[in-house]
Amino acid sequence: MSTMNPWMDKHLPADQRAELLLSELSLDEKMAQVSCYFPTDITDTADFAERFPRGIGEVSALEARSALTLDDVAAFQRRIQLEAMKGSGHGIPAIFHMEGLCGAYLPGATSFPSGLGRAAGWNVDLERAVGEIVGKQERALGITHTLAPVLDVSRDPRMGRHGESYGEDPSLSAALGVAFTLGLQDEDPVGRRTEAVAKHFVGSHHTEGGIHGAYLNVPDRTLLEVYGKPFQAAITLGGLRGIMPSYNSVGGEPASASVRLLTTLLREQMGFDGLVVSDYGAVGNLHTTQRTAQSAPHAGLAALRAGMDVELHVPYGFGPELRDWFAEGRADIALLDRAVHQVLAAKFRMGLFEHPFAPEQTDRNHYFHVPADTRTSVQSARESLVLLRNDGVLPLRPDVQRIAVIGCHAATARFFFGGYTHYSMAEGKLAANSSMAGLTTSGDDLRTVANTVPGTSIEASDSPAYEELLQRQQPGIRSLLDELRHRMPDSEVDWAYGYSFAGDDDSGHDEAVALAAHADVVLLTLGGKHGTASIASMGEGIDATDINLPPCQDDLITKLAQLGKPIIGLHLDGRPVSSDAADTHLAALLEAWSPAEGGAEAIVDVLTGAYGPSGRLPVSVARNAGQVPIYYNHSYGSAWHQGGSVGFADYVDAPHTPRYFFGHGLTYTTFDYADLTVSKHQVEADDTVEVSLTLTNTGNRSGTEVVQLYVGDRFASVSRPVVELAGFRRVTLEPGHTTKVSFQLDISQMAFLDAAMRWRIEAGEVDVMVGASSQDLRLTDTLSIVADALIDGKTRGFYAR
Repeated sequence: MSTMNPWMDKHLPADQRAELLLSELSLDEKMAQVSCYFPTDITDTADFAERFPRGIGEVSALEARSALTLDDVAAFQRRIQLEAMKGSGHGIPAIFHMEGLCGAYLPGATSFPSGLGRAAGWNVDLERAVGEIVGKQERALGITHTLAPVLDVSRDPRMGRHGESYGEDPSLSAALGVAFTLGLQDEDPVGRRTEAVAKHFVGSHHTEGGIHGAYLNVPDRTLLEVYGKPFQAAITLGGLRGIMPSYNSVGGEPASASVRLLTTLLREQMGFDGLVVSDYGAVGNLHTTQRTAQSAPHAGLAALRAGMDVELHVPYGFGPELRDWFAEGRADIALLDRAVHQVLAAKFRMGLFEHPFAPEQTDRNHYFHVPADTRTSVQSARESLVLLRNDGVLPLRPDVQRIAVIGCHAATARFFFGGYTHYSMAEGKLAANSSMAGLTTSGDDLRTVANTVPGTSIEASDSPAYEELLQRQQPGIRSLLDELRHRMPDSEVDWAYGYSFAGDDDSGHDEAVALAAHADVVLLTLGGKHGTASIASMGEGIDATDINLPPCQDDLITKLAQLGKPIIGLHLDGRPVSSDAADTHLAALLEAWSPAEGGAEAIVDVLTGAYGPSGRLPVSVARNAGQVPIYYNHSYGSAWHQGGSVGFADYVDAPHTPRYFFGHGLTYTTFDYADLTVSKHQVEADDTVEVSLTLTNTGNRSGTEVVQLYVGDRFASVSRPVVELAGFRRVTLEPGHTTKVSFQLDISQMAFLDAAMRWRIEAGEVDVMVGASSQDLRLTDTLSIVADALIDGKTRGFYAR
């Protein structure tokens, strides 16, 4: 392409280059830029040139999940990019996008624990490193749009996507989301840049019934203060450049067609200046599902008017009929021009006009199979593990003679890989029915399959093809059973199936009890199948009314307890463990979430004491679905702060309190908190206060404490949370060692939306609390804010440094 074209001057700002190029485009060329190509097989893309003769805005790379080699993916990217640039008439490259929550869907790419698991690590630096790895591996194949991070605050474990989130707290989600965004939105040595696409804007986990994509009946204050906070932080602090609206209707308005959400809130109030892309099929849903648009072009026009820029994954609303409306003057061409300008500006920012193709083989291969990246995944898995209870049985004694390992999860590493990992996406194609929104198998009842897990409608995945796929993606990966035998060669480690991951089949119980009877210690693997498609018990579109362990697992715990043996529970799933039987009978309980490729090594590290447990719960654990939603940062007068004049202190059949509190997690040592100091007690709205304390490891082992800083507004003009997380820090100390821990607390973190929905810092007293969990607060002091102030919500404090 000639460098004489003025838009090719890379010294000009991206917006100016976009404006110059936009003025040259025909209507058909503009429509191409707001559309997406979704190949069902990256080795057969003969339909592209015919379907998109004028080029394309975005290309989905999700089907790289089935690729056997990086060369296959690179060839696909180059082939489509050449055709897109040629067809556009102006050499306009396509943006290639891919998911990235838990790693790239590429051969040899590093896989990471689930979002909820990584949140349990409370490690901002490590989360940034995860983002960097995902970004560099996707850029190595020419993919510069990564559909991550997931910034959904999640208070409902019934929802199958619970495990994708960073948990229930907006400050924790904000800190981790900013870190991931900063790591992801890096650039490679030649100047090719990734832009993150945060999802799902906004409030998508507040659905009625915990059903994915359902109606949101959420107050504006909660929508902005809780669900909007991680997005605002990512925009303000992380320079976030991409947004994906949720499928949901929010107060009657589908997010994908809401001017209030996508223009007034997102762009005007929150200051977002980037690309808004639809979730797969979301524009079509306006017509077919939510029925706010009477036809496909009506749906497309509504989305464009709201502020949508690109329709993923195939043209529906942004199709030929809408093109004709623009040609005939039935639709304002300025709406299309605005969206195309955003698309072109993003392509210039990404460096695609200068570097449109995936790097050559010699340049890309060194981004894969990197030992340091593997270590990052293993460390993330280690830090994700939360020790919920322990009577001293952990760590395991090195001289333990016989260990009985029971449970389906122990004999294969498949259960380590949760939803949105490469493996779960690839194995979903082996299932009878897909559950992925926008890619679902046709038909009303997607759970109708011939071979099911007994007592459920879940498809049994007992074909050898699943294990073969795992070994192809992760050659030599060890199961938990294999890792235990490898790491504990002096112990006799035996296994019994015991039960499945769901249902009520107890046919394996007798064998398990017989094995346990001759063991010194019993290790039970508990939980479900976090993944995708009809083979999973939770995942995208796979919601549940029962959040507890299945009967086949609870019943065996009760039977094994009669043996009087110490029983250790290890839980694997996308929602936290919740079981009366487990709490009653287990000597120790370790929450492992979905730890991915480093799962076996990380779990055995913690079981044996090679690595001390350091994870903390990023959610409050409900006793059962009847408590949902239950979260620690509820308002005064709610939950277990209900108030004596309102009613009884508990339910008739259960306490109001959660099974396990937000921030909870045990270690193999003990810590003492002392000497809380606040640098200033009388504060102005624009002040920053240093909060410090001394922390001492008072045990006899090295350990990591997650020091948690909370604030609580004593009295306010609107009902406020009893307590809110304001900051956190991981601190590792040797036995007997002491260190000073400090936080920089911005007073603007106390801002809230007042009765007139303005961001206000209100005069009054604020308690400052430090401790080991939201329920284990060791030290307290008080600040006094001397005067009210109205502030800009975009620039308020989001979490303490």
